[in-house]
Amino acid sequence: MKKFILTCFLIVCIQQSKAQFFDFGIKGGLNFTNYRDGNVAGLDFKTATNYHFGFLAEFSLLSNLNILTELLYSTQGAEFEKVGYDVKNELGYISIPVLAKVYINNDNLSLEVGPQFSFLATERNQVGVNNTATYDFGLVSGLGFKISDTFFVQARYILGLSEVKPEADIKNSAVQISVGLMF
Repeated sequence: MKKFILTCFLIVCIQQSKAQFFDFGIKGGLNFTNYRDGNVAGLDFKTATNYHFGFLAEFSLLSNLNILTELLYSTQGAEFEKVGYDVKNELGYISIPVLAKVYINNDNLSLEVGPQFSFLATERNQVGVNNTATYDFGLVSGLGFKISDTFFVQARYILGLSEVKPEADIKNSAVQISVGLMF
């Protein structure tokens, strides 16, 4: 499944690169992540600071409507105290958001919304609950602002809809702050 989605992403990028309405770039930034909904007895989850980086492609559909797709390495998880010391459960994902990007202010300010598909790549400091799910599905909403033709900033909220640890019934939640360059 991972190979299929990555292949589709690359094919779309190559095909669209021939079109006049195609931009690509790089981005990176911070994730402020936590688990939500959990029923893990005795654990009080706290927000963890993580990171993300990767590539993006933006395709123009209409004058103010674009499709923004990204290929990111993104770490998520939470911090908590266990037996007197702090533990950070960090899950590294290959994330593919596919977002509708609507420009609402002279092509500088944009609203971004859509699904995100993520595949577990790494896990650090397992929390003792087995069977971490190998995928995560979520909804993304946020704002982007073009500072110049090449430099932009973004702020997003990612609401995880899949159970990260099914035995504990916990889901991901993240606020993502990014900076990037378009080429």
